Amino acid sequence: MGGPPPAGGSPRGRSRRLVGGLRTRLVVAFVVVALISAVTATALAYRDARTAVLRRTQDAAVNDVRTRVTAVAADFDLPPDQRSLARFAAKVSDGLGARIVVARYQDLVAVSDPLADTEGRITVELRSAVRAGDGTRFQRVTWRDEPYLVVGMPVTYADGDRRFSGLEVFAITDLRAERDDTAALLDSVRAGLLPVVVLAAVLALLAAGTVLRPVRKLGRATRELAEGDLGSRVAVRGHDELADLARTFNETADALQVSDARLREQEAKARRFVADVSHELRTPLAAMTMVATVLEEDADQLPPDAARAARTVGAETARLARLVEDLMEISRFDAHAIRLHAAETDLADTVRASLALRGWTGRVEVRLDEGVRAVVDRRRVDVIVANLVGNALRHGAPPVTVTLGTRTGSTSSGTPGTGTGASAHACGEWVTVEVADHGPGLPPEARERVFDRFYKADAARTRSAADTGGRGSGLGTAIALENARLHGGTIAVAEGPEGGSVFTLWLPLRRTGEDAE
Repeated sequence: MGGPPPAGGSPRGRSRRLVGGLRTRLVVAFVVVALISAVTATALAYRDARTAVLRRTQDAAVNDVRTRVTAVAADFDLPPDQRSLARFAAKVSDGLGARIVVARYQDLVAVSDPLADTEGRITVELRSAVRAGDGTRFQRVTWRDEPYLVVGMPVTYADGDRRFSGLEVFAITDLRAERDDTAALLDSVRAGLLPVVVLAAVLALLAAGTVLRPVRKLGRATRELAEGDLGSRVAVRGHDELADLARTFNETADALQVSDARLREQEAKARRFVADVSHELRTPLAAMTMVATVLEEDADQLPPDAARAARTVGAETARLARLVEDLMEISRFDAHAIRLHAAETDLADTVRASLALRGWTGRVEVRLDEGVRAVVDRRRVDVIVANLVGNALRHGAPPVTVTLGTRTGSTSSGTPGTGTGASAHACGEWVTVEVADHGPGLPPEARERVFDRFYKADAARTRSAADTGGRGSGLGTAIALENARLHGGTIAVAEGPEGGSVFTLWLPLRRTGEDAE
């Protein structure tokens, strides 16, 4: 059967703490909030600055065009010809600086700069609005990927009734300077993002250190408490939520310490009670056993009912005596009063002697590697082998096989009864004793609990048949496991390849002169 699992832990827990720890999350949250705030502030500042610059440029352009057109139109005669219309456009442009001016009168069009392309910059919508005579209009356009502001206005008669004269004037202003100004502002604000993020990260680290320091202390105290140090406490500072948490932890630890002390006291009393009762029962049980033995010897001379009663009393008295002995043994294990009397032993001879002592030699098939010697307590190994073989003979089906061998490997903590090891032993050699039967086997839930004290795999069995270990007390497998652990080993149970159950005793292969675990 498979041995105990390999030793070793996984480093993933620490890496998860480093990657997804509270400190990292706090820093990331601070940086993200600072970044979002900075980006939002930058966007709002850019929008407001761009709007302010464009509005100032638009207002100045509209006022300049209106003032200049009004001044030049006062001396302009209508209707114009092409030449006079061109002079009109040139005069308006001269007073507006670098702006391009387009003058339109019915089918006549004059441009202050004859080489300029104005068709793509004066839209149909703006012409329609100006022709409608609703006053000065302006529109921002993009022409050949460059921004422009186009201001248009109709020229009206100055006789007070605002009649449209048919003359339309459009002034085109280049907005590249304003675009560059707002872009420079955006670049300067964007350059300030990095210092803001760095400052946010530094503040986050400081805040995380302030917040996490008591959390780390609380975590350390919790680990100490989990490892059995019930006196572990944390200092309470301040009146915030962390202080409340520390206070609650201390109160919980106090209650746990009191409860643990009470439970230990009760457990000690219960162990003493079991030991005392078992000890007190030994003397009357010895007398009862002698009387029961005499009655059993004379049972053939008694009437049938009396003979049956005598044999029953003898069997139950013997079972009660074994139960008392087992209770005494378990109480010694619980009190850590067991000591090994170990010596280098031939394990094949030990197994054969155990089977011969109980008359099982003819009922069990053995496959023993000769010459396997280890430092063990021979009496306790005999108890383990007797328990496992007795279980197989009583609850399994033939053939029952006992196999002795050695294996090399490493073990780590596991769970007895599930096919894994239950001891921690460094990588090395192991002695294994497998006891296999071909019976119905144990269901998974029974394999999980077969080493529990007084556990019975079949609750429907009678008390005399519910013997889990051939000892009649229900403590046999528990005692066997304790003896294996006393040697630094374990007992594992698994399902056999051809049915039935396989119990495997694992003992470290120690020889005289080797250090014990």
